Amino acid sequence: MKILVIEDEHALADTLRRAISSDGHWVDVAHDGHSGLELALTGGYDVIVLDLMLPGLSGLEVCRRLRSLDDHALVLILTAKDGEYDEADGLDAGADDYLTKPFSLVVLLARLRALGRRAGRERASTLQVGDLTLDVGARLCKRGERSVELTAREVDVLGCLMAAGGGTVSKQGILDEVWASPADLDPNIVEVYVSSLRKKIDAPFDRHTIRTVRGVGYRLAPDGP
Repeated sequence: MKILVIEDEHALADTLRRAISSDGHWVDVAHDGHSGLELALTGGYDVIVLDLMLPGLSGLEVCRRLRSLDDHALVLILTAKDGEYDEADGLDAGADDYLTKPFSLVVLLARLRALGRRAGRERASTLQVGDLTLDVGARLCKRGERSVELTAREVDVLGCLMAAGGGTVSKQGILDEVWASPADLDPNIVEVYVSSLRKKIDAPFDRHTIRTVRGVGYRLAPDGP
């Protein structure tokens, strides 16, 4: 992925640059809000790691301006502001994920990989497994010619499974990709959404598309009884 880090603490920014680069990504760095926004709008980034407390232009304002200009880069806010209202403000401004300092580099890199998978899925306008289709942008699901009504979260979980191309996705992998704060959640919540999806996309059509891989997670198989 191509990733932009906007962080005014130079030592931390350099640590992030080295860690993210070592994970196989291209990284650019900006140290203030104005230069960060300019880079974000011209650099074609997949993900932006954004501090909130920046000189010149706050991280919240950077995020708001990106969204007002319909920039599609995914935004991970990285900040020392750990209050629940701070997190809500960041997500309401258009951020896709929120991680508070101090943080684990292992967790940060996992969050970035999850955002990268989401970005790849969103670039694909339609996902298909057998006669099951999902228009990610429009959030429309169909089994053949019949529409299937799904909640926003069910669309995200199904999209995560469909984007895996038949591969198995762990519960934690689904949490990391679909939920903004997966560390606070019991991975078993994924079972609730998988059960709901089975009732909507499989049972009414006498199908068994969502398969459980015991001890690992879930995968989608070609349609069958």
